[in-house]
Amino acid sequence: MITLYGIPNCDKIRRARKWLSDHNIDYRFHDFRKDGLNEKQLKQWIKQIGWEILLNKRGMTWRKLDDETKNNIDEKSAMKIMLDNPAIIKRPVLEAGKILEVGFDEDRYRELLG
Repeated sequence: MITLYGIPNCDKIRRARKWLSDHNIDYRFHDFRKDGLNEKQLKQWIKQIGWEILLNKRGMTWRKLDDETKNNIDEKSAMKIMLDNPAIIKRPVLEAGKILEVGFDEDRYRELLG
């Protein structure tokens, strides 16, 4: 089963959901705000692709952090921030078996999902 993680009002989430629907690909949407984020799952994602890829340093949530936090970010503090504020995770996160893809790119989705 494919799971798409994010927040529903995100433009990239909307594009990814449309692409999946247009290609008749079944998926489940996991809303970070409603459904939360599991620490065990986040640890697995970090192990698989790294916290640096998951942490969105371009969004409003990152910009709202104080400079000391931003300047001293490491894996442990990034994990805490992502658990406390899942909206800071780059979106979408697509999980399909062993596939873990962050961000939306039509060509990449086509390559991964056919």
